[in-house]
Amino acid sequence: MADSPKVPELLASLSESIRSEFSRDRRVMSYAEYLELVLGQPERQLRSAAHYVIDCFEHFGSSVVKHPYGEVRRFTLFDGPWASGGEERLFGQEAVQNEVYEAIRAMVREGRANKVILLHGPNGSAKSTFLRCLGRGLEHYSTLEEGALFRFSWIFPSQKTSRGNIGFGGDAAAALDVSASFASLPDDVIDARLVDELRDHPLLLIPVAERARLIAGLGLPASYPLSDYLRHGTLSAKNRAVFDTLLASYHGDYEKVLRHVRVERFYISQRYRTGWVTVEPQLSVDANERQITADRSLAALPPSLQSVALFEYGGELVDANRGLIEFDDLLKRPLEHYKYLLTTVERSELSLPSAQLSLDLMFAGSCNDIHLSAFRELPDFQSFKGRFDLVRVPYILDVRHEEALYDARLREAAGDRHVAPHTAYVAALWAVLTRMRKPQIERYPSALSDVLGKLTPLEKAMLYSAGEVPSELAPDKARLLVAHVKDLWHESDGYPIYEGRIGASPREMQAVLLAAVGETRYAYVSPLVVLDEILELTKQSGLYDFLRQDAQPGGFHDHKKLIDVVRHRLFDRLDDQVRAAVGLVEESEYGRVFERYITHVMHAVRKEKVRNPSTGRMEDPDLAMMNEVEKDLEVPGRPEDFRGSLIAKIGAWSLDHKGQKPVLAEIFSDLLRKLRDAYFQRHKVAIGRGVRDLVVVLVDGGRGLAEEDRTRAEQAIERLIEQEGFRRDSLRDLVGTLAAQRYRT
Repeated sequence: MADSPKVPELLASLSESIRSEFSRDRRVMSYAEYLELVLGQPERQLRSAAHYVIDCFEHFGSSVVKHPYGEVRRFTLFDGPWASGGEERLFGQEAVQNEVYEAIRAMVREGRANKVILLHGPNGSAKSTFLRCLGRGLEHYSTLEEGALFRFSWIFPSQKTSRGNIGFGGDAAAALDVSASFASLPDDVIDARLVDELRDHPLLLIPVAERARLIAGLGLPASYPLSDYLRHGTLSAKNRAVFDTLLASYHGDYEKVLRHVRVERFYISQRYRTGWVTVEPQLSVDANERQITADRSLAALPPSLQSVALFEYGGELVDANRGLIEFDDLLKRPLEHYKYLLTTVERSELSLPSAQLSLDLMFAGSCNDIHLSAFRELPDFQSFKGRFDLVRVPYILDVRHEEALYDARLREAAGDRHVAPHTAYVAALWAVLTRMRKPQIERYPSALSDVLGKLTPLEKAMLYSAGEVPSELAPDKARLLVAHVKDLWHESDGYPIYEGRIGASPREMQAVLLAAVGETRYAYVSPLVVLDEILELTKQSGLYDFLRQDAQPGGFHDHKKLIDVVRHRLFDRLDDQVRAAVGLVEESEYGRVFERYITHVMHAVRKEKVRNPSTGRMEDPDLAMMNEVEKDLEVPGRPEDFRGSLIAKIGAWSLDHKGQKPVLAEIFSDLLRKLRDAYFQRHKVAIGRGVRDLVVVLVDGGRGLAEEDRTRAEQAIERLIEQEGFRRDSLRDLVGTLAAQRYRT
């Protein structure tokens, strides 16, 4: 305690730090100082609200995400780079990110945000999460130098010791140096301060014609998208009344008027309803006004202003101005309560009883597909259609993204409780499988329709997430399927019931996960319990629409049978981990064998010799080794044709990835899986013995095992705990179940 700073020292340090930050952030400045900022940073200071949102997207950067159906840009903004722990994150939905970004860019080019970006999709598809990530990003961006935003207020110095018709003159005025701005005056010499709750842009204080000449001289690029708000916008009625009154009192001296202007930095904040407001579907108006000149707190205004009717504006649209307004579940509100949006959005103006307010505002909203379908049937929809940018937000169809979402929620709900590996995976896989649609085979050529007609929900999900093709497909069929993954992905885009609209919602799956966390059968959260809870969910068809779908051929929409599919996939994954841990073969060995095979195939096709790495001599390709690998791969037809198809596939991959070394594990994941399975079949007895040894050690401490077998089993257990995230009890239960199902003798 002796080394702890004393309170006065601590306060002094805090004071200095805050004062330095205040000065560095330029939170308060005179109008002349602000104009210097405009001259130095014109592109930043002349941004509209829509342009500001685009700059926020671009500030955090982007990356290219590769999917089997193509590459897509992902904006880092939606990974919540400013938030500790990544709690503000959107999983997947890259297509939505890009569609919204392009819609806003179009508005920026047009000069005004004249549409509501309306996100629509099924309940729980991350519409609100998308808007929350965007809003949080704007909040953080506004705290940075690159994202600084400014407003202004009116300052009126003390009149008690001054003379003059509005209270500025005489000795007191000389003492205050009225030739300079009143912006930095201390509070004890200020009688009144009028805040602009609408946050008019400071440049609106310059008349339109003079503003145009100023902007023309800033040297902006010809392509700079100057908004109509700054090109033609005017002050709010209150600011205009103050401006005109002061200008008249000073007999047209514009510089004296600007002495009363204090330019202030503001920050976007949902909590304080500044620049970001969420409107819930309540029955209320979104703006209002009240007269303020009778307010006793403003009785110190100069006499010339006390006789002017000034109004204070409020409500959601006013609070959100210069930023983002978000209408949550917009179409739940009665139609009459948002008809005003037609004119407000189109003209960027809001009509009040005493004034017409100019807005600089991004409009966004969300609704579910059921309400949108009903809205489309109304006669008024045609009026609204041109004011909405509809952006579809479907359920996630990539198992990896869904698993990441559930993993984050599981760990938050479980707290310190151990979550066994694959727990989030089984929930995610089942949820995604419920969303799969049977392919519309009549849309495709006969050769492809034959392949698509045999796809199961699991095979389709694996095709979407990892590009895996069914192992039994011949090489030419597999290539054909891979070439048309993009077509399959977009197959139902034009349908009302599109893929990703119907299925288990993340909200329903969260209830499943919470129930699994609360289950006390195990001392940890188990994937087996999650499967049991999913089975309970499927019994509630009266509550969930997706459970009332008719099962289709191939297993689509057969939700109870899909639980068995997921259970089998769980034990496939567990089996792979245990086999690798038992150590009968290194997992990388499959890759080395296949890489050697491809090397010899390439030289054989080109009729070239290959260098022996041991002797350094040039030799003929190893035909015996190639035949052995092709036997394991169950290659149909002529080996020469199969080898040629491999080289063609590498060539196609290289065209799409110029300058990159071919990644065989990515190009031939299906063949590597076949090679691994072939090895397993040859060594199934030995592997089964190793798995049973694991169970004996985990259950009985290895009693009855030879020392060598017990040591090997303990080493495998340690690998599974350290590398895969198991705990001994979760490993015991899961490996025990695996052994009982697949390695019973």
